[in-house]
Amino acid sequence: MSLPSRRAAALALALALGAPLTASLSGCGYNDFQRLDEQTKASWAEVLNQYQRRADLVPNLVATVKGEAGFEQDTLTKVVEARAKATSIQATPELINNPEAFNKFQQAQGELSSALSRLLVVSENYPNLKANQGFQDLRVQLEGTENRITVARNRYIQSVQDYNVKVRSFPTNLTAMVFSYGTKPSFTVQNEAQISQPPTVDFGKK
Repeated sequence: MSLPSRRAAALALALALGAPLTASLSGCGYNDFQRLDEQTKASWAEVLNQYQRRADLVPNLVATVKGEAGFEQDTLTKVVEARAKATSIQATPELINNPEAFNKFQQAQGELSSALSRLLVVSENYPNLKANQGFQDLRVQLEGTENRITVARNRYIQSVQDYNVKVRSFPTNLTAMVFSYGTKPSFTVQNEAQISQPPTVDFGKK
């Protein structure tokens, strides 16, 4: 057999073997894992985007509140410290595959949420702040961002649920073991309850 003939025969054999392999990978859920994994990464990226949006609002919010004479310094300090802690954690895509790091990250974000909520509540006691258009604009932006965080987190929770069901279900759990697809961490029950009710402050009419 000539060299070109041997090459043609080898190519034909590879294609013949490759077709069943492709069908097998598809049937065992391999392709689904690829799709669901990318889906969780995309939804997580949106969560991070909204968290960053909130973090970017904090300095201006704090600067505006500092202009109010006699404002509770402890409340401001906790917001500044919580933001510093939340932004010090490197939120890489790999974070969603590390339950311990993920838990640390969400705790830091939860502390920032609590500190900001406290800031808005305390600000009700300062008429000048309620009449400050700059503060009002920042408050609206913050509340809008909190709503976006809620939506983004809920999408992430759903995408992780879809992925984890595939990891645990038979026979795709066998594929998960072969290719080392482990379950991904999600937000805790407490966090899910918290995000379903984003902080809302009624400043009343001016």
